[in-house]
Amino acid sequence: MHDTAATWLMTSLTTSTLLVALMQTASSLPVLALALPAGALADIVDRRRVLIAAQSWMLGAATLMGLLALAGAMTPDRLLFFTFLLGLGNGLTAPAWQATLPELVRKDQLAAAVSLNGASMNIARAVGPAIGGLLVAAIGPGGVFLLNAASFAAVIGALVRWQNRPRETVLPAERVVGAIAAGWRYLRHAPQVQAPLIRCGLFVLFASAPWALLPALARYELGLGALGYGFLFGCLGLGALTGVAFLPRVQARLSTDSLVLGATLVYAAAVAALGLARAPVLAGAALFAVGIAWIAVMPAFNVAVQRASAAWVKARMLSMYVLAFMGAMAVGAALWGVVATRAGTAGALLVAAGGMLLNFAAALRWSLGPSDRLDMAPSGHWRDPVVAGDLHHDDGPVLVTVEYLVTPEDAAAFTRAMHDVGRFRRRDGAVSWGLFRDTAEPGRWLETFVVESWGEHLRQHARATMADLAIEAAARRYHRGEGLPAVSHFVHADTSVG
Repeated sequence: MHDTAATWLMTSLTTSTLLVALMQTASSLPVLALALPAGALADIVDRRRVLIAAQSWMLGAATLMGLLALAGAMTPDRLLFFTFLLGLGNGLTAPAWQATLPELVRKDQLAAAVSLNGASMNIARAVGPAIGGLLVAAIGPGGVFLLNAASFAAVIGALVRWQNRPRETVLPAERVVGAIAAGWRYLRHAPQVQAPLIRCGLFVLFASAPWALLPALARYELGLGALGYGFLFGCLGLGALTGVAFLPRVQARLSTDSLVLGATLVYAAAVAALGLARAPVLAGAALFAVGIAWIAVMPAFNVAVQRASAAWVKARMLSMYVLAFMGAMAVGAALWGVVATRAGTAGALLVAAGGMLLNFAAALRWSLGPSDRLDMAPSGHWRDPVVAGDLHHDDGPVLVTVEYLVTPEDAAAFTRAMHDVGRFRRRDGAVSWGLFRDTAEPGRWLETFVVESWGEHLRQHARATMADLAIEAAARRYHRGEGLPAVSHFVHADTSVG
């Protein structure tokens, strides 16, 4: 309802297609600034407190928007500014909100939970615009903004009553800056997370066209009023709801990549049909298909990120997902606004439909399949290090060595297996990693990695997953010594002279 009122108000304040499209940019762009800190906060502090703070911020912004609109003091600049403020609240909310899902459902229910979470938003998309159109005509955009403010108060009340289980750890909490750096490090060494992020960004860049251009299409191309605009948005949301009803059966028959590519083809055809439509009914039918394809594609990217992320960094990886999604929406909205200014709304939609075919080339390089087979549950298989004397969490850097005995004929296969070991060592905290062979004893190999502090190395122990255990087991089967490979820990000695 709020989005309908805000975008429609902008079309009343200006005839600029670019300013109308920038409404989407103003709501999406703040995520580029807040997504990473928000993800870090959601991983290291109580997520409920983060959500309450964000909802309180949006309550204040929506209230001021409503008062300005009712006073007749709203301008295009002010409307974009307050939309930006609401976007900041959304940026703080999104990672924490999505990271709560694995706390609420079993692993085998995660895909359904993500789809239902999307369905809840699309129920709003189906019903909200229609009601919003009626309310804009009855009480004006300002009244709708104040209703939105009241909805934030209701969410705050629900969050206050929610008794979530606090995460228990004996280690000191990470600091926000360090947590952000750890998140980037994890992403850099986690190709299974990179794939859905890249695919999501590419898809949304072109898929954002109908979302950004729908107000202009409704008002300037189809000559519709607020109710007609609500009808078109309602068709999109209704399509998404229809997709949710059939999605579980389709997911059971198709691989993730096949589902995404099939839905992408449907989306591209529907966007092209929307660009060619000259009647509201035809535009509504095209948007219905857009909604079905949208709800098939977006949960697949979200679930792939969640399945490929360890629990300790899940909110940070979901913040990367939000960054890819909202960043592509912001850039796409501005891009299609510029294209529509030069080629018209219909021309921009046709260009976007053709560009979506690039997703088929991306699927060859970045498959979503590997994330389906990962078990990122904590394994706890690392043995506690032996410590003689006192060590503090800030002591370091720490050098860890692991000694292997490998026969010469297994050397090549062993080094290939250790490549994956090195990747997850870096992902979970190592600032450097290496594999060395003894020149005097060719069958003796030494794995080394350095961690910035003793506390960070202890976090490595807690971060190990079942997938990591399988990778280590694949490398250790080449070890021919008695028992497990010998592990040693060394703490940096201060050799400075005072």
